Amino acid sequence: MTQTANEFTTTIEHRASLNYLLYLPDDHERHDDWPLIVYLHGSGERGDDVDLVRVHGLPRLLDEGLMLPAVVVSPQCPSGQLWTRQLPAVKGLIDRLVLRHGVDPKRIAATGLSLGGAGACELVSLYPETFTALAPICGPWTRLFVTPETAKIDTWVFHGDADTVVPIQESQMFIDAIRAHGGSPRFTVYPGVGHNSWDPAYADEELLSWLTLRRRRS
Repeated sequence: MTQTANEFTTTIEHRASLNYLLYLPDDHERHDDWPLIVYLHGSGERGDDVDLVRVHGLPRLLDEGLMLPAVVVSPQCPSGQLWTRQLPAVKGLIDRLVLRHGVDPKRIAATGLSLGGAGACELVSLYPETFTALAPICGPWTRLFVTPETAKIDTWVFHGDADTVVPIQESQMFIDAIRAHGGSPRFTVYPGVGHNSWDPAYADEELLSWLTLRRRRS
């Protein structure tokens, strides 16, 4: 009995649902060229209570009064899951925001912390034509999502060198993989900082400006 080479083709459709937070600038209806920041949370905010997403990162800062010249969407990952299964739905949500909320499709950035840092990198690897910037913070496995296409995307990585949950070597290998493909990522290391490198990262006005000002070149 021998093995034969075959090909299988089919169309797969499934219904997807996501809880999410949405931030719109006060004057968003006056413009149709807003940047979009897609924020993916960490493992502790998974579930079916979307208010959990407000605990850390950009959603917390926006609740505290941060004003950004951008649309910010923060979806929620269900309990016990990685972001992987949710990313097609996240992409569908992005497409809807482009149509309904004046988002410039050439100004879409992804960021996330810890598990969401990995999720943001995987999201960009799946849809590299969609994104103009990527800012993962202390994400695991990020090197697995580097491709020649993603290496061309503006990337800024953040990590604390005292992180014992996700060692800084994870981000260093991500940086090295991007450089091996010809990319030029930025890498900010916080000396003495543990896993919570997202507080100093998102408090950095330069990062917030960087996320909103990136524009896809083609």
